[in-house]
Amino acid sequence: MWRELLPVGRYGATGGYRRHAWNGADAECRAWFEEQARSRGLAYEVDRNGNQWAWWGDPGAGDAVVTGSHLDSVPDGGAYDGPLGVVSSFAAVDALRGRGARPVRPLAVVNFGDEEGARFGVACTGSRLTTGVLAPERARALTDADGVRLADAMERAGHDPAALGRDGDRLARIGAFVELHVEQGRALGDHPVGVASAIWPHGRWRFDFHGEANHAGTTRPEDRRDPMAAYAGAVLAAREHTRGGGALATFGRVAVEPNGTNAIASLVRGWLDSRAADEPALEDAVAAVRRAAEEHAAREGVRVEVARESYTPVVSFDVPLRDRLAAAVRAATGREVPVLPTGAGHDAGILSAAVPTAMLFVRNPTGVSHSPAESAEESDCLAGAAALADVLEELACR
Repeated sequence: MWRELLPVGRYGATGGYRRHAWNGADAECRAWFEEQARSRGLAYEVDRNGNQWAWWGDPGAGDAVVTGSHLDSVPDGGAYDGPLGVVSSFAAVDALRGRGARPVRPLAVVNFGDEEGARFGVACTGSRLTTGVLAPERARALTDADGVRLADAMERAGHDPAALGRDGDRLARIGAFVELHVEQGRALGDHPVGVASAIWPHGRWRFDFHGEANHAGTTRPEDRRDPMAAYAGAVLAAREHTRGGGALATFGRVAVEPNGTNAIASLVRGWLDSRAADEPALEDAVAAVRRAAEEHAAREGVRVEVARESYTPVVSFDVPLRDRLAAAVRAATGREVPVLPTGAGHDAGILSAAVPTAMLFVRNPTGVSHSPAESAEESDCLAGAAALADVLEELACR
Protein backbone atom coordinates (compact mmCIF):
# COMPACT_ATOMS: atom_id res chain seq x y z
CA MET A 1 0.00 0.00 0.00
CA TRP A 2 2.75 2.44 0.94
CA ARG A 3 4.66 1.86 -2.30
CA GLU A 4 1.50 2.43 -4.34
CA LEU A 5 0.83 5.79 -2.69
CA LEU A 6 4.38 7.16 -2.71
CA PRO A 7 4.47 8.50 -6.28
CA VAL A 8 0.98 10.05 -6.21
CA GLY A 9 1.19 13.86 -6.23
CA ARG A 10 4.95 13.95 -5.75
CA TYR A 11 6.63 17.01 -7.24
CA GLY A 12 9.95 16.05 -8.80
CA ALA A 13 11.75 19.36 -8.30
CA THR A 14 11.40 19.28 -4.51
CA GLY A 15 10.50 15.70 -3.64
CA GLY A 16 7.51 17.05 -1.72
CA TYR A 17 3.82 16.33 -2.23
CA ARG A 18 1.12 18.52 -3.75
CA ARG A 19 -1.99 16.53 -2.96
CA HIS A 20 -4.44 19.40 -2.68
CA ALA A 21 -8.20 19.13 -2.31
CA TRP A 22 -10.13 18.17 -5.44
CA ASN A 23 -7.12 18.29 -7.80
CA GLY A 24 -5.73 15.46 -9.94
CA ALA A 25 -3.47 14.02 -7.23
CA ASP A 26 -6.35 14.09 -4.77
CA ALA A 27 -8.50 12.17 -7.24
CA GLU A 28 -5.77 9.52 -7.56
CA CYS A 29 -5.59 9.21 -3.77
CA ARG A 30 -9.34 8.88 -3.55
CA ALA A 31 -9.35 6.21 -6.23
CA TRP A 32 -6.65 4.35 -4.29
CA PHE A 33 -8.79 4.47 -1.13
CA GLU A 34 -11.83 3.12 -2.96
CA GLU A 35 -9.75 0.31 -4.45
CA GLN A 36 -8.41 -0.65 -1.00
CA ALA A 37 -11.94 -0.75 0.40
CA ARG A 38 -13.44 -2.80 -2.41
CA SER A 39 -10.52 -5.23 -2.59
CA ARG A 40 -11.22 -6.14 1.05
CA GLY A 41 -14.95 -6.48 0.55
CA LEU A 42 -15.61 -3.43 2.73
CA ALA A 43 -18.74 -1.36 2.08
CA TYR A 44 -17.54 1.83 0.36
CA GLU A 45 -19.32 5.19 0.46
CA VAL A 46 -18.70 8.92 0.12
CA ASP A 47 -20.61 11.14 2.54
CA ARG A 48 -22.30 14.45 1.82
CA ASN A 49 -19.06 16.36 2.58
CA GLY A 50 -16.80 14.30 0.33
CA ASN A 51 -15.22 12.17 3.06
CA GLN A 52 -14.60 8.53 2.10
CA TRP A 53 -15.65 5.57 4.27
CA ALA A 54 -14.88 1.85 4.17
CA TRP A 55 -17.12 -0.23 6.47
CA TRP A 56 -16.52 -3.65 7.99
CA GLY A 57 -19.96 -4.49 9.35
CA ASP A 58 -23.31 -2.73 9.07
CA PRO A 59 -22.80 1.05 8.69
CA GLY A 60 -26.25 1.69 10.14
CA ALA A 61 -25.89 -0.41 13.29
CA GLY A 62 -24.49 2.37 15.47
CA ASP A 63 -21.78 2.50 18.15
CA ALA A 64 -19.20 2.21 15.37
CA VAL A 65 -15.46 2.30 15.92
CA VAL A 66 -13.83 4.52 13.29
CA THR A 67 -10.17 4.96 12.43
CA GLY A 68 -8.32 6.78 9.67
CA SER A 69 -6.84 10.17 8.83
CA HIS A 70 -6.35 12.11 5.57
CA LEU A 71 -4.51 11.77 2.25
CA ASP A 72 -4.05 15.42 1.22
CA SER A 73 -0.88 17.42 1.91
CA VAL A 74 0.46 20.89 2.55
CA PRO A 75 2.39 22.42 -0.38
CA ASP A 76 5.54 20.30 -0.81
CA GLY A 77 4.63 18.30 2.27
CA GLY A 78 5.98 14.97 3.43
CA ALA A 79 4.79 11.45 2.74
CA TYR A 80 3.69 10.51 6.26
CA ASP A 81 1.45 13.31 7.53
CA GLY A 82 -2.02 11.83 7.01
CA PRO A 83 -1.36 8.87 4.69
CA LEU A 84 0.43 6.91 7.42
CA GLY A 85 -2.83 6.88 9.39
CA VAL A 86 -4.94 5.71 6.45
CA VAL A 87 -2.49 3.00 5.35
CA SER A 88 -2.09 1.81 8.96
CA SER A 89 -5.87 1.60 9.32
CA PHE A 90 -6.20 -0.77 6.37
CA ALA A 91 -3.18 -2.70 7.65
CA ALA A 92 -4.86 -3.01 11.06
CA VAL A 93 -8.00 -4.43 9.41
CA ASP A 94 -5.81 -6.99 7.63
CA ALA A 95 -4.09 -7.87 10.91
CA LEU A 96 -7.41 -8.39 12.69
CA ARG A 97 -8.63 -10.66 9.92
CA GLY A 98 -5.35 -12.55 10.07
CA ARG A 99 -5.97 -13.16 13.77
CA GLY A 100 -9.48 -14.40 13.06
CA ALA A 101 -11.00 -11.45 14.92
CA ARG A 102 -14.51 -10.30 14.01
CA PRO A 103 -16.03 -6.96 15.00
CA VAL A 104 -19.04 -7.07 17.29
CA ARG A 105 -19.78 -3.47 16.34
CA PRO A 106 -19.16 -1.77 12.97
CA LEU A 107 -15.57 -0.83 12.18
CA ALA A 108 -14.78 1.82 9.58
CA VAL A 109 -11.74 3.37 7.92
CA VAL A 110 -12.16 7.01 6.88
CA ASN A 111 -10.31 9.46 4.67
CA PHE A 112 -11.31 12.98 5.67
CA GLY A 113 -11.15 15.48 2.82
CA ASP A 114 -9.03 18.63 2.74
CA GLU A 115 -7.52 18.28 6.20
CA GLU A 116 -4.58 20.57 5.48
CA GLY A 117 -6.57 23.39 3.88
CA ALA A 118 -3.71 23.94 1.44
CA ARG A 119 -5.89 24.93 -1.49
CA PHE A 120 -8.87 26.76 0.01
CA GLY A 121 -7.36 28.04 3.27
CA VAL A 122 -9.48 26.29 5.93
CA ALA A 123 -7.96 23.28 7.66
CA CYS A 124 -9.99 20.14 8.42
CA THR A 125 -12.70 21.17 5.96
CA GLY A 126 -14.24 17.68 5.72
CA SER A 127 -14.49 17.13 9.47
CA ARG A 128 -15.51 20.75 10.16
CA LEU A 129 -18.41 20.41 7.73
CA THR A 130 -19.41 17.06 9.21
CA THR A 131 -19.57 18.46 12.73
CA GLY A 132 -21.19 21.74 11.68
CA VAL A 133 -18.24 23.88 12.76
CA LEU A 134 -17.90 25.16 9.18
CA ALA A 135 -21.06 26.55 7.60
CA PRO A 136 -21.77 25.03 4.18
CA GLU A 137 -22.42 28.41 2.55
CA ARG A 138 -19.02 29.65 3.72
CA ALA A 139 -17.33 26.46 2.52
CA ARG A 140 -18.89 26.68 -0.94
CA ALA A 141 -17.66 30.28 -1.31
CA LEU A 142 -14.01 29.56 -0.39
CA THR A 143 -11.62 30.25 -3.28
CA ASP A 144 -8.13 29.07 -4.18
CA ALA A 145 -5.22 31.18 -5.45
CA ASP A 146 -6.66 31.09 -8.98
CA GLY A 147 -10.09 32.26 -7.86
CA VAL A 148 -11.70 28.81 -8.25
CA ARG A 149 -14.51 28.31 -5.75
CA LEU A 150 -14.59 25.20 -3.60
CA ALA A 151 -18.10 24.51 -4.86
CA ASP A 152 -16.94 24.53 -8.48
CA ALA A 153 -13.89 22.36 -7.75
CA MET A 154 -16.06 19.78 -6.00
CA GLU A 155 -18.60 19.79 -8.81
CA ARG A 156 -15.89 19.23 -11.43
CA ALA A 157 -14.68 16.27 -9.34
CA GLY A 158 -18.18 14.77 -9.43
CA HIS A 159 -19.39 15.76 -5.96
CA ASP A 160 -22.54 17.81 -5.32
CA PRO A 161 -21.62 20.92 -3.28
CA ALA A 162 -25.29 21.56 -2.52
CA ALA A 163 -25.20 18.55 -0.18
CA LEU A 164 -22.55 20.01 2.13
CA GLY A 165 -23.48 20.36 5.79
CA ARG A 166 -23.58 18.87 9.26
CA ASP A 167 -23.95 15.09 9.25
CA GLY A 168 -25.67 14.52 12.57
CA ASP A 169 -26.96 11.06 11.74
CA ARG A 170 -23.47 9.82 10.93
CA LEU A 171 -21.99 11.34 14.06
CA ALA A 172 -24.68 9.69 16.18
CA ARG A 173 -23.61 6.29 14.82
CA ILE A 174 -19.95 6.71 15.85
CA GLY A 175 -19.02 5.40 19.28
CA ALA A 176 -15.28 6.19 19.09
CA PHE A 177 -12.73 7.62 16.66
CA VAL A 178 -9.03 6.73 16.84
CA GLU A 179 -6.51 8.47 14.58
CA LEU A 180 -2.95 7.27 14.07
CA HIS A 181 -0.53 9.99 12.96
CA VAL A 182 3.18 10.46 12.53
CA GLU A 183 4.63 12.45 15.41
CA GLN A 184 5.30 16.09 14.50
CA GLY A 185 8.19 16.71 16.83
CA ARG A 186 10.67 14.53 18.75
CA ALA A 187 9.02 14.06 22.13
CA LEU A 188 8.67 10.26 21.92
CA GLY A 189 12.40 9.67 22.40
CA ASP A 190 13.08 5.92 22.36
CA HIS A 191 9.39 4.97 22.26
CA PRO A 192 8.07 3.91 18.83
CA VAL A 193 4.44 4.70 19.73
CA GLY A 194 2.78 7.23 22.01
CA VAL A 195 -0.69 8.49 22.91
CA ALA A 196 -2.01 12.05 22.61
CA SER A 197 -3.40 13.85 25.64
CA ALA A 198 -4.51 17.12 24.05
CA ILE A 199 -4.19 19.50 21.10
CA TRP A 200 -3.12 23.09 21.69
CA PRO A 201 -5.62 25.77 20.67
CA HIS A 202 -4.70 27.18 17.28
CA GLY A 203 -5.95 29.33 14.43
CA ARG A 204 -5.22 31.22 11.23
CA TRP A 205 -5.42 34.99 10.73
CA ARG A 206 -5.10 36.95 7.47
CA PHE A 207 -3.26 40.28 7.60
CA ASP A 208 -3.92 42.62 4.63
CA PHE A 209 -1.46 45.51 4.30
CA HIS A 210 -2.82 48.13 1.85
CA GLY A 211 -0.24 50.53 0.43
CA GLU A 212 0.42 52.37 -2.81
CA ALA A 213 2.00 50.88 -5.92
CA ASN A 214 4.87 52.93 -7.30
CA HIS A 215 8.17 52.75 -9.15
CA ALA A 216 11.00 51.03 -7.25
CA GLY A 217 13.66 53.17 -8.94
CA THR A 218 12.18 56.66 -8.79
CA THR A 219 10.15 56.84 -5.56
CA ARG A 220 12.03 58.40 -2.64
CA PRO A 221 11.89 56.49 0.67
CA GLU A 222 9.97 59.33 2.34
CA ASP A 223 7.36 59.24 -0.44
CA ARG A 224 6.68 55.52 -0.22
CA ARG A 225 3.64 53.79 1.27
CA ASP A 226 5.21 50.36 1.19
CA PRO A 227 3.09 47.48 2.56
CA MET A 228 6.03 45.06 2.21
CA ALA A 229 8.02 46.98 4.81
CA ALA A 230 5.07 46.88 7.22
CA TYR A 231 4.57 43.17 6.59
CA ALA A 232 8.27 42.48 7.20
CA GLY A 233 8.02 44.24 10.54
CA ALA A 234 5.03 42.09 11.50
CA VAL A 235 6.91 38.90 10.56
CA LEU A 236 9.86 39.81 12.78
CA ALA A 237 7.52 40.86 15.59
CA ALA A 238 5.75 37.50 15.48
CA ARG A 239 9.09 35.79 15.98
CA GLU A 240 10.22 38.09 18.77
CA HIS A 241 6.97 38.19 20.74
CA THR A 242 6.77 34.39 20.94
CA ARG A 243 10.47 33.62 21.46
CA GLY A 244 10.89 31.60 24.64
CA GLY A 245 7.20 31.79 25.55
CA GLY A 246 4.31 29.36 25.61
CA ALA A 247 3.07 30.29 22.14
CA LEU A 248 4.11 30.01 18.50
CA ALA A 249 3.33 32.50 15.73
CA THR A 250 4.36 31.96 12.12
CA PHE A 251 3.81 33.85 8.88
CA GLY A 252 4.28 31.04 6.37
CA ARG A 253 2.30 32.24 3.38
CA VAL A 254 2.26 35.56 1.54
CA ALA A 255 0.59 37.01 -1.59
CA VAL A 256 1.80 40.25 -3.16
CA GLU A 257 0.19 42.60 -5.67
CA PRO A 258 1.26 43.49 -8.31
CA ASN A 259 4.24 41.24 -7.49
CA GLY A 260 6.77 42.98 -9.70
CA THR A 261 10.51 43.10 -9.01
CA ASN A 262 10.77 46.78 -9.92
CA ALA A 263 7.52 47.88 -8.30
CA ILE A 264 6.52 48.87 -4.80
CA ALA A 265 3.61 46.65 -3.83
CA SER A 266 0.06 47.94 -3.47
CA LEU A 267 -1.09 45.02 -1.30
CA VAL A 268 0.70 42.42 0.79
CA ARG A 269 -1.48 39.69 2.25
CA GLY A 270 0.12 37.44 4.87
CA TRP A 271 -1.34 34.51 6.79
CA LEU A 272 -0.46 34.04 10.45
CA ASP A 273 -0.60 30.61 12.07
CA SER A 274 -0.55 30.78 15.85
CA ARG A 275 -0.74 28.07 18.54
CA ALA A 276 -0.27 28.01 22.30
CA ALA A 277 -0.51 25.77 25.32
CA ASP A 278 -3.72 27.50 26.43
CA GLU A 279 -6.25 29.94 25.00
CA PRO A 280 -5.20 33.06 26.99
CA ALA A 281 -1.61 32.60 25.78
CA LEU A 282 -2.85 32.26 22.20
CA GLU A 283 -4.98 35.40 22.48
CA ASP A 284 -2.04 37.33 23.92
CA ALA A 285 0.28 36.18 21.12
CA VAL A 286 -2.11 37.16 18.33
CA ALA A 287 -2.90 40.49 20.00
CA ALA A 288 0.82 41.26 20.28
CA VAL A 289 1.42 40.50 16.60
CA ARG A 290 -1.60 42.58 15.63
CA ARG A 291 -0.37 45.57 17.67
CA ALA A 292 3.05 45.30 16.05
CA ALA A 293 1.48 45.08 12.59
CA GLU A 294 -0.57 48.22 13.26
CA GLU A 295 2.49 50.09 14.54
CA HIS A 296 4.58 49.18 11.49
CA ALA A 297 1.69 49.99 9.18
CA ALA A 298 1.29 53.45 10.72
CA ARG A 299 5.04 54.04 10.42
CA GLU A 300 4.95 53.17 6.71
CA GLY A 301 1.74 55.06 5.95
CA VAL A 302 -0.24 51.96 5.03
CA ARG A 303 -3.47 50.43 6.31
CA VAL A 304 -3.74 46.95 7.83
CA GLU A 305 -6.84 44.78 8.21
CA VAL A 306 -6.90 41.52 10.21
CA ALA A 307 -9.44 38.72 9.75
CA ARG A 308 -9.61 35.42 11.59
CA GLU A 309 -10.10 32.62 9.06
CA SER A 310 -10.23 29.62 11.38
CA TYR A 311 -9.95 28.81 15.07
CA THR A 312 -9.90 25.61 17.11
CA PRO A 313 -10.06 25.81 20.92
CA VAL A 314 -8.01 23.55 23.16
CA VAL A 315 -8.90 19.86 22.73
CA SER A 316 -8.56 17.40 25.60
CA PHE A 317 -9.03 13.89 24.28
CA ASP A 318 -11.54 11.57 25.89
CA VAL A 319 -9.75 10.35 29.03
CA PRO A 320 -11.33 6.85 29.29
CA LEU A 321 -10.64 6.22 25.61
CA ARG A 322 -7.12 7.62 25.90
CA ASP A 323 -6.44 5.35 28.86
CA ARG A 324 -7.76 2.32 26.96
CA LEU A 325 -5.38 3.10 24.13
CA ALA A 326 -2.46 3.43 26.50
CA ALA A 327 -3.36 0.17 28.27
CA ALA A 328 -3.63 -1.73 24.97
CA VAL A 329 -0.26 -0.45 23.77
CA ARG A 330 1.33 -1.13 27.16
CA ALA A 331 0.02 -4.70 27.15
CA ALA A 332 1.40 -5.30 23.66
CA THR A 333 4.83 -3.74 24.22
CA GLY A 334 5.41 -4.36 27.92
CA ARG A 335 6.56 -0.74 28.26
CA GLU A 336 5.14 2.46 29.65
CA VAL A 337 3.51 4.58 26.95
CA PRO A 338 4.26 8.31 26.64
CA VAL A 339 1.13 10.48 26.85
CA LEU A 340 1.83 13.92 25.39
CA PRO A 341 0.11 17.01 23.98
CA THR A 342 0.66 18.31 20.46
CA GLY A 343 0.63 21.69 18.79
CA ALA A 344 -0.62 20.24 15.49
CA GLY A 345 -4.29 20.21 14.51
CA HIS A 346 -6.04 17.02 13.41
CA ASP A 347 -9.46 15.76 12.33
CA ALA A 348 -9.60 13.94 15.69
CA GLY A 349 -9.54 17.33 17.38
CA ILE A 350 -12.52 18.57 15.37
CA LEU A 351 -14.51 15.38 15.96
CA SER A 352 -13.80 15.44 19.70
CA ALA A 353 -16.65 17.90 20.28
CA ALA A 354 -19.13 15.34 18.93
CA VAL A 355 -17.71 11.86 19.61
CA PRO A 356 -15.08 10.31 21.93
CA THR A 357 -11.71 10.59 20.17
CA ALA A 358 -8.10 9.64 20.83
CA MET A 359 -4.81 9.54 18.92
CA LEU A 360 -1.75 7.34 18.53
CA PHE A 361 1.59 8.85 17.46
CA VAL A 362 4.34 7.01 15.57
CA ARG A 363 7.86 8.26 16.27
CA ASN A 364 9.45 10.73 13.86
CA PRO A 365 13.26 10.48 14.30
CA THR A 366 14.03 13.92 12.88
CA GLY A 367 10.99 15.76 14.22
CA VAL A 368 10.61 17.41 10.79
CA SER A 369 7.07 17.64 9.40
CA HIS A 370 5.26 19.54 6.62
CA SER A 371 8.44 19.05 4.60
CA PRO A 372 9.86 16.48 2.16
CA ALA A 373 12.30 15.55 4.97
CA GLU A 374 9.47 14.15 7.09
CA SER A 375 10.25 10.52 7.92
CA ALA A 376 9.58 7.47 10.07
CA GLU A 377 11.38 4.16 10.41
CA GLU A 378 9.64 1.15 8.89
CA SER A 379 9.93 -0.73 12.18
CA ASP A 380 8.15 2.12 13.99
CA CYS A 381 5.43 2.25 11.35
CA LEU A 382 4.88 -1.49 11.75
CA ALA A 383 4.76 -1.07 15.52
CA GLY A 384 2.18 1.68 15.08
CA ALA A 385 -0.01 -0.45 12.80
CA ALA A 386 0.23 -3.35 15.26
CA ALA A 387 -0.70 -1.05 18.16
CA LEU A 388 -3.66 0.27 16.19
CA ALA A 389 -4.80 -3.30 15.48
CA ASP A 390 -4.61 -4.10 19.21
CA VAL A 391 -6.62 -0.98 20.02
CA LEU A 392 -9.29 -1.72 17.40
CA GLU A 393 -9.58 -5.30 18.60
CA GLU A 394 -10.10 -4.03 22.15
CA LEU A 395 -12.71 -1.48 21.05
CA ALA A 396 -14.58 -3.26 18.25
CA CYS A 397 -14.11 -7.00 18.65
CA ARG A 398 -14.72 -7.64 22.36
